[in-house]
Amino acid sequence: MASRSNAPCPPAIEVVILAGGLSTRMGRDKARLRLGGRTLLAHVRAAARATGWPVRVVRRDIGPRRGPLGGVGTAFQRSRAERLVFLPCDLPFVSAEWIRRVGQGRARAVFTQTAEGAGFPFALARDCAPVVAGQLSAGEFSLQRLAAKLKAKRLRLPARRAEELLNLNTPEDWARARQRALTSARC
Repeated sequence: MASRSNAPCPPAIEVVILAGGLSTRMGRDKARLRLGGRTLLAHVRAAARATGWPVRVVRRDIGPRRGPLGGVGTAFQRSRAERLVFLPCDLPFVSAEWIRRVGQGRARAVFTQTAEGAGFPFALARDCAPVVAGQLSAGEFSLQRLAAKLKAKRLRLPARRAEELLNLNTPEDWARARQRALTSARC
């Protein structure tokens, strides 16, 4: 008779918020910036939790100075999920709806198409982990390169919802986001 394990099954999908960057362009830790009474990280975490999927925050990468790809590699090492959906901590207006759409994509790699190319949020199946590890070992930290290597599917957010992808990298971006939050609160 085979013995049963009491270990819980790994989740099918897990959302990973990357919050370990240096925030050099912003000049201070972006995850802790407050927007409308909550930190940027809290805004992103709320949207991620609204998907109903487990949420993990990666604050410290296993290897330093590897950009977002370092956080992706770290998440694959720490998670047992079959599919990981990646978000940065500085995307405070992203909706749970868009996170779900990206995460439920059928392709092994699904990226949001932005003006700059492949961007956040994006989802990777567990079998993408060796490609991520190989790219990190080669010193290639580009998400664009990863998307190309994986022949990722690209999803484009409708233009009327473009502000969901407002990524806060500079003090000017943060000022624009604060203005948007104030305007939204008045309506």
